[in-house]
Amino acid sequence: MTGREDAVLTLSEVHKSYRAPGLFGTAVIPALRGVSFELVRGEVAGLLGLNGAGKTTIMKLATGLLFPGSGSISVFGMPPSDMRAKKRVGYLPELPYFYPASTAAESLRYYAGLSGLGGAELDRRVSEVIEKVGLSPHARKKASEFSKGMMQRLGIAQAVVHDPDLLILDEPVSGLDPLAIHDIRVLISELNGSGKTVFLSSHSISELEKLSGRVFIMVQGALVRTVERREWESSSGGLEGIFVNTVKGGGPGGA
Repeated sequence: MTGREDAVLTLSEVHKSYRAPGLFGTAVIPALRGVSFELVRGEVAGLLGLNGAGKTTIMKLATGLLFPGSGSISVFGMPPSDMRAKKRVGYLPELPYFYPASTAAESLRYYAGLSGLGGAELDRRVSEVIEKVGLSPHARKKASEFSKGMMQRLGIAQAVVHDPDLLILDEPVSGLDPLAIHDIRVLISELNGSGKTVFLSSHSISELEKLSGRVFIMVQGALVRTVERREWESSSGGLEGIFVNTVKGGGPGGA
């Protein structure tokens, strides 16, 4: 894949397999099959697929938490494992975890310190981010006291506390009530409006429709279709109809 000058994240023919112990030896389970795409600066792109389609694997590869079996990945023109790349990426895992006895502010100070922030700048960023994600009334509460929605807000806060250029958000609205979903959606839109590139996965097709300019559809580890906003806005079935037809058809031809 020829890289664009404004490319933020590039995957080129990426394959990834996992090894799992079985009754008759070790089984090799393909997770990604030759995935190629680019994210460009300033866009919001969504990743859509059934469970096991490879969405989380892609996000962990992009953050340097996993390594591809073959193919190449670059983040701002660097390997994802490069610390210069890592400092420009914020990551929200599907199940964010924080030490239960730590307060929101303490947790954010810890993560900000890992990103190289210190002194007055660290305190300023922690205060700003707590206010931005709506946790100011709960800044001194322990993580063990947080609801699911508050935990997601804190997860996004740790992803942005070091002011990254690329946000990778794995299921940011999973398990939230409608009001919390609305608040998280507004927050993501505001972050994108401030210049952040956003890459998110979600099982909520309606949320991807509202937030994304493009959506990548994954089927059994393969990227089978890239859908532009204008396509689902002009389709009678919207993004859901395109997704269902694509998955049932096994690829682009199914739509």
